[in-house]
Amino acid sequence: MQPTTVTLDDGRTVRLRNRRRDDAEALYEMYSSMSKDTQRWTMSPITRERIERWLSQEEQVFAIVATSDDRIVGHSAFFMHDYPRLKGIADLGIQIHQDFQGVGLGTAMTEICIREAKESELHRLSLEVVAENEAAIHLYDKLGFVKEGLKRDAFFGQDGKYHDLVVMGQILD
Repeated sequence: MQPTTVTLDDGRTVRLRNRRRDDAEALYEMYSSMSKDTQRWTMSPITRERIERWLSQEEQVFAIVATSDDRIVGHSAFFMHDYPRLKGIADLGIQIHQDFQGVGLGTAMTEICIREAKESELHRLSLEVVAENEAAIHLYDKLGFVKEGLKRDAFFGQDGKYHDLVVMGQILD
């Protein structure tokens, strides 16, 4: 992907570019500075070790970051399965720092991932989102993802309770 600048709904601009190996520390800083409210639906804690593992899987991943003032404020990726029975299928994930939520960054990053998945000739993008995360579900609905099912009590939240996951997908071809 060519780096691009996006103007958000509130007038701020961010730069979207491919994630790089040397982003490890900046990614850690983004995740560690996210509020408890923002982290409640993530697979936190996001450790340096987890980030290093993500960065070591570059062959199976398309990943982008959003930067503002030389800090990472958004991270999105899709993971392409290498099993023959999952050919052409990828799982999508996205995280936006709380300072940049609700201003169109999630839309811009997800649209890029959809476009790149289509250009990679993938057949399908899948994702799972906690049922209470209504803002994310609205975003995915808006961008053409379809609710396909519900995994009951499949996410153990920071509140010490189990939550349902909504399974969503988009056929790309």
